[in-house]
Formats: sequence, C-alpha cells, structure tokens
Amino acid sequence: MGDTAYRSRKNEKRIADAGLVSKVHFRRPPGKALEPRHQQANAARSKVRSAVEYPFAEQKSHMGLFVRTIGIARATAMIGIANIAFNMKRLIFLQRAALAA
Repeated sequence: MGDTAYRSRKNEKRIADAGLVSKVHFRRPPGKALEPRHQQANAARSKVRSAVEYPFAEQKSHMGLFVRTIGIARATAMIGIANIAFNMKRLIFLQRAALAA
C-alpha cells in the first residue's frame, strides 16, 4: 500500500523500480465512469485502508495525540506509548463485547 490516495506516473514508476506491485487506488477519468475492474480493486483496497486508518483517527481525535517533540527518539516513544494505550483500550472493548455475547 502506498501512502497516497491515488496513482501518479511518478509514484507508479517508483513502485515498479523497487520491484513492487502497486496497490494504490485508481482515479476516475474526468467525465467518465471508473471501469468495473478498477471499482472492484478500489473496494478491496479500501477495506484494508479503512482498517489501517482507524487507529490513527482514534488516537488523533479521541485520545488527543499530537506529536510535538524535539528528536525522532522522543517522537517514536510518544507514538509507541499511544499505540500501547490504544491496544489496551481495544482489548478492554473486545473483552467486554465477548462477555456480553
């Protein structure tokens, strides 16, 4: 998966030069419909993307994560602690859901 919403020639070339297969979304041509095979590919990629984006959104909005540190080591530590807190919060949620079922 690329960290970009849509394809560009530059990104596709970089991905191909690295010997990888592009998993970046297809963009609809102006004034035309997106091909059905591209719609299916985008739908499959969106499932993965939404699952990956959820923790980031949760940490930024509900947990108030804002990295404002000097140095990569401190930023890494801060993000790591936020990830641990998110995982613990998620575990509690899943355990409660299992007990309720």
